[in-house]
Amino acid sequence: MQNEPKPGEILLLDKPIGWSSFQALKKLKYTIKAKKAGHAGTLDPLATGLLIVCTERSTKKISVIQNQEKTYTGTIFLGAATASGDLEEEINERAEISHITEEQIHKETLNFLGDVEQIPPAFSAIKINGQRAYALARSGQEVEMKKRVIHIYDFKITRVAMPEIDFEVRCSKGTYIRTLGMDFARALGTVGHLTALRRTKIGE
Repeated sequence: MQNEPKPGEILLLDKPIGWSSFQALKKLKYTIKAKKAGHAGTLDPLATGLLIVCTERSTKKISVIQNQEKTYTGTIFLGAATASGDLEEEINERAEISHITEEQIHKETLNFLGDVEQIPPAFSAIKINGQRAYALARSGQEVEMKKRVIHIYDFKITRVAMPEIDFEVRCSKGTYIRTLGMDFARALGTVGHLTALRRTKIGE
């Protein structure tokens, strides 16, 4: 019976800011002495919140968990953009925001519901010719990302305190919230980037 694999667990980790998902997984795996572990969906280093870790035989459930819808909260800073779409990179573009009304902000969310085309950010974990896109982008290389269709189930603004707007979004697997923030800012006639992002829910 000694060699029988452990049944495994599904652990809900509140990932701290500044850690990559891999660092959090590695730390947890070492702490609980798991032989096998994997996470069900990457969170950016500057994002916090729910990272689901499956261990031992429970790693078979990773793909099922990954495919479920996800909920995020965050803050978009309007009028300033960065190459990464968040605080990882310095501001490289500024634009006017005086024309934007609170009514317009709430109304514009309706145009982002349903199937939406997105171009993932170059600063992402997507592999291009065997290399992570973010590694290529950080080294200064030009990275061409392909469009994908994602689904937004719900998108609401929870606070407007210009130039900041807080939001909550429920979306499909593969949605890049940094891209959503940048695209939403462009739809308002300006530029923007995320200053906070937290995943609060995956499926049930």
